[in-house]
Amino acid sequence: MSFTARASDGVSIDALSPTPTLKQTKYNDGRVPSLDSLETEIKLRISDLAAARAQVESAGFRVCSPRAFERNVVFDTPELALKSRSELIRIRQVDGKTTLTFKGPRQPGKHKVREELESSLSDAGAVERIFERMGLRPVFRYEKYRTEYCRDSDPGLVMLDETPIGNYLELEGPAEWIDATARELGFSESEYLLASYASLYLEYCRQRGIEPADMAFPNLERRP
Repeated sequence: MSFTARASDGVSIDALSPTPTLKQTKYNDGRVPSLDSLETEIKLRISDLAAARAQVESAGFRVCSPRAFERNVVFDTPELALKSRSELIRIRQVDGKTTLTFKGPRQPGKHKVREELESSLSDAGAVERIFERMGLRPVFRYEKYRTEYCRDSDPGLVMLDETPIGNYLELEGPAEWIDATARELGFSESEYLLASYASLYLEYCRQRGIEPADMAFPNLERRP
């Protein structure tokens, strides 16, 4: 089994880092995440998938990672100790590649800023067994299709997500770039979503009186 550390999604960590003056949230044990591992992002809910895709492309963005199916598994203790600390451990599988991710607590502000550490995995099954020995178990699974867009010289990414609970744009990059790009695409700050897909899914179920389970496409059907 090999672990290969990498910057998220092939984008320079330096380009995605917020300014050094950002006030950082400490972990419960006093640790402070390093600035070069901070992720800054927002989600935007979209009602018309084709229109959103056209708007992104008309703004000069091109597809840099084609539409791909993602399967994500979140791990926690039976007591949900990680969730209680606003931390997350996830294994993501897409296009035959597997990535292990840790995310720390979100920092206050209008953008979702939190520490993100990632490593590629060659044997996800072995890691899951290690997690089991450590007292971690799968607590939530979610699926989505993601298309990634980039624009020459831009320091961030626009991601178009198709999920079982609706479609979203996700903007990841420096805070100033996120604000400017959101405005360019026709969104205001009041439309920023900072919730995770797990939280959005639970709210979706609550509004419809659905018993929460996993955020998966019905019967594992794949969209065309």
